[in-house]
Amino acid sequence: MKTARDIEQRAALWLVRREEPGWSPAEQAALDQWLEESLAHKAAYWRLDHGWREADRIGALGPAARDDDIAPSRFTRWRPWAAAAGLVGLLAFGAAELSPTAPEPVAHLRFATAVGGHRIVPLVDGSRIELNTATAMRAAVSSEHREVWLDRGEAYFEIAHLEGRPFIVHAGSRTVTVLGTKFSVRRDGENVTVSVVEGRVKVDDARQPDAVPTAILTAGDVAVARGPSTLLAAKSEESVESTLAWRGGMLNFDRTSLAGAAAEFNRYNRRQIVIADPETANIRIGGTFQASNVDTFVRLLRDAYGLRIDSSPEEVRISS
Repeated sequence: MKTARDIEQRAALWLVRREEPGWSPAEQAALDQWLEESLAHKAAYWRLDHGWREADRIGALGPAARDDDIAPSRFTRWRPWAAAAGLVGLLAFGAAELSPTAPEPVAHLRFATAVGGHRIVPLVDGSRIELNTATAMRAAVSSEHREVWLDRGEAYFEIAHLEGRPFIVHAGSRTVTVLGTKFSVRRDGENVTVSVVEGRVKVDDARQPDAVPTAILTAGDVAVARGPSTLLAAKSEESVESTLAWRGGMLNFDRTSLAGAAAEFNRYNRRQIVIADPETANIRIGGTFQASNVDTFVRLLRDAYGLRIDSSPEEVRISS
């Protein structure tokens, strides 16, 4: 039976081999097969890979960032073997914690995206999270413990099913609990929106878990929560999927007010759209648009509705 130390050593060997010249598709396929054999394999590999990448980042800072006098060219030439030595040191340091009888340590990690950013985060339990624009999230995930905190923004979750091990998302005053499903959570200050693509999701009020009834959502359901109130809406699965167009860099509107559409574009761009008057703000529009292309969007508005467009580097003002 393989011990945790054996698995960590094997993961270290995979990492060293991956950095050498001549890494082949066959070797990548063999690595992928080894990772799929066990959650422990994934946990060990991704933990050491994170340390490897941190070593890359420090090395990229150059000689001024290090305490030694090694020249950059020499450091680059020997870096894979230095990193391997560091991994061996990590194995020795963590041998007691990683014994088969000890609980798996939980790494507390932070992830974020800038305005207009998009990031995919694989987790050690086999789950995957996509972060939308201007999003900040913290995660404490292992094969035993699965919990994240959405501090701001929006994320799409594909949760691996682990019987008896729920995945919990904290978003403002709401706690979302699942075992294995696909859903999104959006947090705008105190407003929290949960949209379910597949499976079942439980939404609780974290401040009053016993006083407020649990909301159970299934595919196509959307919950919008603010304070003690939660509004449930049953939509089609296609409708929920359309709200996730941002995963492909797009925004999808269906009879959305121009004010609402502008607010969505402003989430993705530093150059802001300003609606100058109420009449213009109430115009209803539909269609699919590239989230990062403000200029094309406002040109279409001008051509379709005869609106006036005044542009500057900081903003685009739209009026009748």
